[in-house]
Amino acid sequence: MLPIPFTRPSPFGRLVRRSAAREGGSGAAAKADQALRVEVVTDADEFAALRTRWNALLSESRSDCVFLTWEWLWTWWTHLAGDRSLHILLAWDGDGLVGIAPLVRARGTLPWQSRLEFLGTGFAGSDYLDLIVQPDREIDVAQAFAASLRQSSDTLHLDHLPPDSIAASSLLDRLAVTAWTAMQTVIGTCPYIPLTGHTWDSYLGSIGSAHRANLRRRLRALDRQFAVRFALVRTDEERREALETLIRLHNRRWDTRGGSTAFPTTECRGFHNDVTRLALERGWLRLYELRLNDEIVAATYCFTYGGRCSFYQGAFDDRYQQQSVGMVAMGLTIKAAVEEGAREFDMLFGVESYKWLWARHVRSLHRIDLFPSDLAGRLHHGTVRATRSARALVRRIFPRRSCTSNTPPAGAVC
Repeated sequence: MLPIPFTRPSPFGRLVRRSAAREGGSGAAAKADQALRVEVVTDADEFAALRTRWNALLSESRSDCVFLTWEWLWTWWTHLAGDRSLHILLAWDGDGLVGIAPLVRARGTLPWQSRLEFLGTGFAGSDYLDLIVQPDREIDVAQAFAASLRQSSDTLHLDHLPPDSIAASSLLDRLAVTAWTAMQTVIGTCPYIPLTGHTWDSYLGSIGSAHRANLRRRLRALDRQFAVRFALVRTDEERREALETLIRLHNRRWDTRGGSTAFPTTECRGFHNDVTRLALERGWLRLYELRLNDEIVAATYCFTYGGRCSFYQGAFDDRYQQQSVGMVAMGLTIKAAVEEGAREFDMLFGVESYKWLWARHVRSLHRIDLFPSDLAGRLHHGTVRATRSARALVRRIFPRRSCTSNTPPAGAVC
């Protein structure tokens, strides 16, 4: 997906206007007159049976990404759903599936705080969540989904939306016109590297000269001291070993720093074991090992899907920190993506300082909260608004100084 500039103060203003123009100037309005049947899937067996149809529709949709595949979301559901319940909306035109709203119902502390949110929300780091819709049916599918959502009167919490998302550009205004209240915000950014047309040497020429020289110096030093091997995991046995090592190295490093949210629980580790197994079967997994004298000292965990290589997580052995093995592993991972012909290397949500050694482009991620006009919706809206105002006040009084701030550095291209 092409980067869209930040839009402030209302990040979705342009998107809604673009949707209205598209509706008035195309054949979509005529198709909207054709009644679509909306089905609500609440049973896990029905979700399981959707695999083939789900991925076929996703491959046609402009929201197509690895985090919306059946494999990712089904695995999330089986391991990380907690007390949520399925509420997947399907839009049918006769026997043809033309739209999916991959939702779950999440309970709140108070009775009116129940809400619908995307499958994949929360743990697991699912970015670019959205509706899945046949390209020429976005307007009428949005109308059908809006009608279904108005009947249920559920608050919607839609997080980690990409720029120009289908939900933002077609669903938002169809609920807003019926007195629903919307809260919209930019929640963070994803640094990324455009790779189309690059060779490894030309890419290196695009990064800072000091970082480029440091990478080459570290590679030469490793070659002098060790037998160096950087390899892609290709078998299930290799996958299990590399994933276990990555999790162990990551947790060992971060346990002394207050812990990490990457692999915190047995359920989360089970999710990654299953999703990497499925991704390996589908040819999406890019799990790399950096070995020195046949010992894994660093690993990078990525997915390549639709021409985009998404960097999910990395880890390195602290004993080799002076050799910068984490930085070397990242460089070799980007090199592998270039040589594979990836059009983009996406570093996903968060602007940790090391990412800016490699990437200068960013795209925004957004959140929409939509509250129905009934009493429960108004109460929920007030609670959310008060909570976020309190958090904003705390951040102003105690500003964060960590490297995970989501403010891109000066000079980043949006």
